[in-house]
Amino acid sequence: MHELSICQALIDRVTAIASEQNARQVFCIRVAIGPLSGIEPQLLEQAYPLAAAGSIAEDAELELEALPVRVFCPDCNKETDALPNRLVCGHCGDWKTRLVSGDELMLQAVELERYSA
Repeated sequence: MHELSICQALIDRVTAIASEQNARQVFCIRVAIGPLSGIEPQLLEQAYPLAAAGSIAEDAELELEALPVRVFCPDCNKETDALPNRLVCGHCGDWKTRLVSGDELMLQAVELERYSA
């Protein structure tokens, strides 16, 4: 289950952000995941408590957002949504498309509380 190592890397990054911001607590971590990223969101949710245990993010909520698959078609010069197993242009139906999004894993936001000065 590589989702555990992904969660550990995520917690490392969140910990670094919290340290840079002089945070006392992390409340929420927002992550966007594309269906072609190779990551199972349910497994990521299950691995999160193990990775976060003992960290500043131990009690933080993990929010996952599903991203759409988008392709660009050079023939009709359009960008459209596509299915993960059917990367064809939604406008003209051509199969010679370029993936624009849907394979990413992005840390979108970290909500935290800072120490007061």
